[in-house]
Amino acid sequence: MNASLRTGVLALDRRTTSVALNLACLLLAVICCLGLWQVVARFVLSQPSTWTEEAMRRLLIWCVMLGVVVAFRRGALVSVDLMLRVSRGWWRQAVRALITLVSLAFLLALMWFGIELVWRVRFQTFASMELSMAWAYAALPVGAALAVLAVLAQHIDPMNEELENAQ
Repeated sequence: MNASLRTGVLALDRRTTSVALNLACLLLAVICCLGLWQVVARFVLSQPSTWTEEAMRRLLIWCVMLGVVVAFRRGALVSVDLMLRVSRGWWRQAVRALITLVSLAFLLALMWFGIELVWRVRFQTFASMELSMAWAYAALPVGAALAVLAVLAQHIDPMNEELENAQ
C-alpha cells in the first residue's frame, strides 16, 4: 500500500474513531440523564414523561453503532480474539485477512440495508415526538461506514489492545 495513502487512512481513522468514542460517551451520559429524569418525573412529580423512553431507545442505537467503530478499531471482538491468539506466522496473516474481509462484507451489507431502511421510514415519525424515524435508523449506515474505515485501519495498523491484555 502506498505510504501516503496509508498515512491518510490512519489519520482519518484517528479523527473519526476519536469523534465516535466521544459522541458515544456523550450519548451514554444523555441516556443516563434521561433515565434519571424519567424516574423523577414518574415517582417524584407524578407526571410521567411521554418522550424520554423513546428518546433513550433511539439514542442507544446511535451509542451502540458509534461504540462498534471503536471496538472494530481496537480489535476488541471476542471471537476474533481467540482466532488471533492461537495463530502464528503466515496463518495469522491469513486469519487477519479473513477477519478483515468478513467484517467488511458484513458492514457493507449493514450499510446497504441501513440506507434502504432509512429511506423507507423517512416519512414515519416517533409516537411521542414529531421527529422522523430516519434520524434513529441513520445510525446503521453511518456507524457501518465509520466502522469500514476502522476495519481498514485495523488491517493496516493492528491495534489489538484486548488481545495484548488477555490472560
